[in-house]
Amino acid sequence: MRIDHVRFCVEDAKAVSQWLCRRLGFRRRGSGWWQGCQVEWVAAGAVQFVVCAPGASTSFAAQFLRRYAAGVADVVFQVGNLEQAIAQATANGATLLQPLQVDQQPHGQLKWATIAAWGSLTHTLVERHGQTTLLPQMAGLQSAWPPLEGPEATHSPTEPAAPQTIDHVVLNVGPGGLAGAETWYEQVFGFQPDQGFVIQTEYSALHSRVMRHPSGHIQMPINEPASPNSQIQEFLEHHRGPGIQHIALHTQDLLTAIAQFRKAGLPLITVPEHYYHQLRDRPACPVSPATLDQLAENQLLIDWQADPNTGVLLQTFTQPVFQQPTFFFELIERQAHPAALEPVLAQGFGEGNFRALFEAIEQEQMKRGSLAQTRGDS
Repeated sequence: MRIDHVRFCVEDAKAVSQWLCRRLGFRRRGSGWWQGCQVEWVAAGAVQFVVCAPGASTSFAAQFLRRYAAGVADVVFQVGNLEQAIAQATANGATLLQPLQVDQQPHGQLKWATIAAWGSLTHTLVERHGQTTLLPQMAGLQSAWPPLEGPEATHSPTEPAAPQTIDHVVLNVGPGGLAGAETWYEQVFGFQPDQGFVIQTEYSALHSRVMRHPSGHIQMPINEPASPNSQIQEFLEHHRGPGIQHIALHTQDLLTAIAQFRKAGLPLITVPEHYYHQLRDRPACPVSPATLDQLAENQLLIDWQADPNTGVLLQTFTQPVFQQPTFFFELIERQAHPAALEPVLAQGFGEGNFRALFEAIEQEQMKRGSLAQTRGDS
């Protein structure tokens, strides 16, 4: 199983498509109408996003936006045997929203079905044979490969550093919902629990569990708030329920990419200054002092373990993408440690980085006035 594509519901699909192309180096692949929605299709490497805006009041995008804030509506999984996947999902309590459908196309066959997940999220399951369209039964899609002509097709200088794959997708659930969500993904899709985090600062706290699919292609951390003023709780309130908080995009040579993204106007978080002071005190730093200065200048997080065979992790995060302080992107690079005997890329999530992210978002909450400077356990 792997992520096939991600579907967003927004007010203005073309504006979001242009933002992704200009700020993050995506390419516009097509546009059209699908199930009453205006659709923009953008891609970068293996990352495929379908951005949907209401074209009719009865469309799924209009229904989504009446209930939730703009954001991810569907994380679409590609499976090898759709009938088997549906049987496993429904046998373990999943609600089938769209039963199995078959779209026989000129050069292939596309099967799909959709199940309800948590809050605003659904999972469409697709099985592909031969050459198929990205979306089922999508009429009027303008092919855009090579890319469309015109201003909207202008490639920003970020393109060489554009994302290559989706590293992970993060789900936020309500208080007390983490255990249930963990069990649901384990039973319905066969995900396995991995790293767990308990992050608490002076002001707020969260609990998190990383879920991994045994195929090795999908990682889904799940967060729940552990204090009333947690950033997870802020997401839940503004999004009006559980949903996808962020998508991590794997980018090669992140240090170079971030410089390009900044020139393209990508809004990024500000990392707390003490984070870099602490880095310099940590033993066995895998990069030179000069590189560490570059990381600090570009506001990149770095994490490593005592065992060099566990690799090195680089990360940073954008500001919220939409009007509400909900969805954002993470940019990540997994490197091999220079002292490793074998070039093994980092696999984990870096608890030190996790805490730094949490503190950086707290700073943004304070700017918005949504986080009082009181202790998180009060």
